[in-house]
Amino acid sequence: MNTISLDEALETVMQLPPEQQEMLIDIVRHRQIERRRQEIAADAQQSLAAYNAGEYKSQSAAQVIRELHYGLDEDDE
Repeated sequence: MNTISLDEALETVMQLPPEQQEMLIDIVRHRQIERRRQEIAADAQQSLAAYNAGEYKSQSAAQVIRELHYGLDEDDE
C-alpha cells in the first residue's frame, strides 16, 4: 500500500478546484459517519449477544442511574 503524508494529501487537495474540495469534504464526512454507524451497530450486536448469553441482567433506568451516580461519587474520593 502506498501511503502519503497528511501534508502531501493537503497539497493535493489544495490543487483541486473549490467545488471538488467541497465534494471531497462531504465524501470524507459521510464516510466517517458511516464508519461510526457501523461501529455502533457492531457494539450493539455484541451487547445483545452478551445479554442473550446471560452476561448482563435487566435493570430499571433508576437502578442504572443510581449505579452511575455511585461510580461517579467513588471517583471523586
